[in-house]
Amino acid sequence: MSADTAPRFSRTPQKRQPLSPAVLQPCLSKEEINLLPIQAWEGPVVLIQDEADLAAALEKLRQETVLGFDTETRPTFTKGKTCRPALIQLATADTVYLIQLTHVSFCDDIADLLASPEVLKVGVAIHDDMKALARIHPFTAGGVVDLAVMARARGIQAQGLRTLAANLMGFRISKSAQCSNWENRELTPQQIKYAATDAWVGRELYFRMLRLGAAGKRA
Repeated sequence: MSADTAPRFSRTPQKRQPLSPAVLQPCLSKEEINLLPIQAWEGPVVLIQDEADLAAALEKLRQETVLGFDTETRPTFTKGKTCRPALIQLATADTVYLIQLTHVSFCDDIADLLASPEVLKVGVAIHDDMKALARIHPFTAGGVVDLAVMARARGIQAQGLRTLAANLMGFRISKSAQCSNWENRELTPQQIKYAATDAWVGRELYFRMLRLGAAGKRA
């Protein structure tokens, strides 16, 4: 990917589309979800590809109280074989940071952020992602909130990111880049948008479910 097609830094926030109201059905069917409009993150994305970028990003991320969180791993179609995470996505209110583990090592500074109880990391099946990262560099995750647990506490049948977005935010998110090669040295614009959207939606869902009442599980 050339610098002309995918800048590493975008510092000018773009106007965000207003979120659709929550869909007040217990669980939309796949057919109903497919009829919803697609929405994606359109704001700034920072690609972390060297140690200086990482240090600057972590300084800002440590000042946050809630981060949308996700990881991406290259798919494998060989039975019994797994790949390690290649990308960490962290979303603030106005920027999404993508840490490419093909460029920078998973280090103590990243581990410290993910272990901090002062900064919530929110996502679906987030404990599995944390365990996969801990196999690269041992750490104990802290301040972790699983959106699926929050959904169950509120009697919401939908618990995947796509179905939660559809039911609570009234739009669908594209999963077309999910099975792409996340170990590529240069991510495509489609991969960047997909990865940023997942982290952003996770953060938005956290606040949406807080407004629905009942306490989400925090570890």
